[in-house]
Amino acid sequence: MNVFVKTSLAAVGAAVLLSLVPLTASAQEMTYPEKCKAEGMDMSKMGMSMDGDMKMGDMPMGDYQKASMEGMKSMHGNMMQGMMQKDADVAFVCGMIAHHMGAISMSEAELKYGDNKEAKAMAQKVIDAQKKEIAQMTKWVNKEAK
Repeated sequence: MNVFVKTSLAAVGAAVLLSLVPLTASAQEMTYPEKCKAEGMDMSKMGMSMDGDMKMGDMPMGDYQKASMEGMKSMHGNMMQGMMQKDADVAFVCGMIAHHMGAISMSEAELKYGDNKEAKAMAQKVIDAQKKEIAQMTKWVNKEAK
């Protein structure tokens, strides 16, 4: 599986976590719904091409990149869990929740490390919109998932 797919799948996982807590919570404080997890799938064995000291290949990462990658790592596992659901509708919604959580994590990194007022405003808009959508999707999946 290529890095793009892994990254996309990680984003969905991050989005799910946001829906279970008040809208003021950060991405790290959210948890992925149990109903979105695939039985018997050990996500700890899924690797990303990143070593322990946070480098991509030979390129060391700065604080912004480290913050973004941490969010993507958690998103990846959750997105993979969600997409393994047998019901296509549930899999889609679970995957999107994690994806949205990844968008929030990336936006939070922008707010913390960015210095452009317009970019930071866009990041805040992403956070606000994605949290609302995550809440809606989590409510649906908790009602629909068997």
